[in-house]
Amino acid sequence: MALLIFNYGANIVQIENNKVVTLNYILKDSEGNLLDQSDDGSFVYLHGAMNIIPGLENALVGKATGDDLSVSISPEDAYGVRDDGRVQKVSKTMFEGGGDIQVGAQFHAQGPEGETLVVTIAEVMEDEVVVDANHPLAGKQLNFDVSVVEVREASSEELEHGHVHGPGGHHH
Repeated sequence: MALLIFNYGANIVQIENNKVVTLNYILKDSEGNLLDQSDDGSFVYLHGAMNIIPGLENALVGKATGDDLSVSISPEDAYGVRDDGRVQKVSKTMFEGGGDIQVGAQFHAQGPEGETLVVTIAEVMEDEVVVDANHPLAGKQLNFDVSVVEVREASSEELEHGHVHGPGGHHH
């Protein structure tokens, strides 16, 4: 009689740097409000390339296809703590045309060192506008329910470019 040996897990690819990971997730704040979700397998990233927040990336290390996890990420390991120094009043004249400036609208602005910032309009006054350069999720505890859909090796092109390419490659 022959002895059959099954080596379960021999071909399991675990999440680590330079792996392409496909996730489904639900993201809620501390009050249980839904902030975002991806449940169709369309969220794909290159692990270790700083494409997702550090707290979630660290929690996923060692997971594999089919794994589920719930993780709570502190602001420090997500989008940072809120910085009141990133909120300022600017003249309405800084906005082209000055009309129809809406609270919640986002736009790109140049930071003090030439970097591009995403800025949100927080308040509109008669002659001034309060803008906030904090990430909208800065200061929030983030709660993820995650399902790992797939883990695969990254292509050399994906590694070179630092992000995932879709079917047929990626054109810059």
